Amino acid sequence: MTSPLSDIAAEILKRPLAVIGTGTQGRRIALMLASQGGEVRIYARSAAGREEAKSFVAENLADIATRFGGTPGQVVLCDSMEATVANVGLAIEAVPEQLELKREIFRTLDRLAPADAVLGSNSSSYPSSQIVGGLTHPERVLNTHFYMPPLQNAVELMSCGATRPELIDALMDILRRLGLEPYHVQRESTGFIFNRIWAAIKRESLKVVADGVATPKDVDRIFQSVLRSAEAPFRLMDKVGLDVVLDIEEHYAAAAKGHSSEGPRALLRRYVHEGRLGQKTGRGFYDDYS
Repeated sequence: MTSPLSDIAAEILKRPLAVIGTGTQGRRIALMLASQGGEVRIYARSAAGREEAKSFVAENLADIATRFGGTPGQVVLCDSMEATVANVGLAIEAVPEQLELKREIFRTLDRLAPADAVLGSNSSSYPSSQIVGGLTHPERVLNTHFYMPPLQNAVELMSCGATRPELIDALMDILRRLGLEPYHVQRESTGFIFNRIWAAIKRESLKVVADGVATPKDVDRIFQSVLRSAEAPFRLMDKVGLDVVLDIEEHYAAAAKGHSSEGPRALLRRYVHEGRLGQKTGRGFYDDYS
């Protein structure tokens, strides 16, 4: 039996929820937020991106709501940030992995969202300490790093130390209610929990290919064979998007020791330059995703 929601969690869920960004992750986050009823607002600068996100949610919402014992909510497209965050309880930023863009988004959210609204960043590599500078209400900001829902439902919650602890507790409560698996990262860490481990696997896989030791397909096949894993490094990178993977690797190279090898990033840059971004363009390390 599901335990009662805390007062803070219940108040957040009484109000609209918002997702800023309509890429691979943004639309999936919106899908999960809409799986228990209520209103979910979607915003992106591109009208086409907003429509594509709404179509994705519409195609999958009934199934996901049923799977997690919920009721499909209402998805609303917004063409301005003001409309998106009016009276929201929670807003999740899911824009590309570019620090200045994220800072701009959070300055806008800090100014326009209700003072008690929780603001989360889906960033997979930038901790909130690099985002909250100059904000009026840093105590309601934290990282909310989603993986690839509804297939991979882990969410990592991480604070730089400024976030009110009760808000983290409330989000743990809410995310479980939405069919997600929240994990509290105990202290600020570049790469959170899983991505610190995944970064080493990803980078060495890229280096093996960049050095001419093996092809992406052979790396994936031996990885699956030895570990009996359904997933594999290059298929996962294609799923995430090679442009996103490159942004993350460039950030790691600038911010952390042990990420200095040029070969993996040069390989990614070549694929991105050729427009081979993975599943979203139909070509990446693989050409067939059937």
